[in-house]
Amino acid sequence: MLMKFVLSTAVVLFAMPLSAFAQDHGHNHGDTPYAGFEAREIKSLSDQDIAELRRGGGWGLALPAELNGLPGPAHLLELQEELALSSDQVAAITMMFEEMRAEAIMVGERFISAEAAVSAAFENAEVSREELTGLLATASEARAALRLVHLSRHLATPALLSDEQIRRYSVLRGYSDDPCANVPQGHDPTMWRRHNGCDE
Repeated sequence: MLMKFVLSTAVVLFAMPLSAFAQDHGHNHGDTPYAGFEAREIKSLSDQDIAELRRGGGWGLALPAELNGLPGPAHLLELQEELALSSDQVAAITMMFEEMRAEAIMVGERFISAEAAVSAAFENAEVSREELTGLLATASEARAALRLVHLSRHLATPALLSDEQIRRYSVLRGYSDDPCANVPQGHDPTMWRRHNGCDE
């Protein structure tokens, strides 16, 4: 009898959904990281994403260049005084930025449209695998083209800057420590500051 009771209890327990245990033991925290996303017109893009893309913003697409020491034109213009950019440098970088922004807006619209098509395809869930493959390829190509717009400009900026301006940019953006702030032990302060282009 005892064995039958144990077995029957085990069957009942294993048949219960795991959610029941979670509720009973207070482990169901109701994590819903995507709650509210269902109201988006394009499910994969927020309103902020779309606004950023439509103004030609970087959208974080140039991080591989930015974080490896290749400045972006937008931030160079923001920091032109701190970097002591010449009028010729400002003119060249401004032209680069305006061209980049115009191209990014155009390609960004392509990407938004492609993501909208992917989102719409799942509204009735009748899209075929072949159709989905084509939609995703279009979206991926648009995103790659958008990354190229931004990353290619980062490749071009070092030729317009001095090594000191590039180093200073990295410090101002918080990517590296300022070598002028602290002279390492064992170094002559005057020589150290001179070699690192520090102001006397």
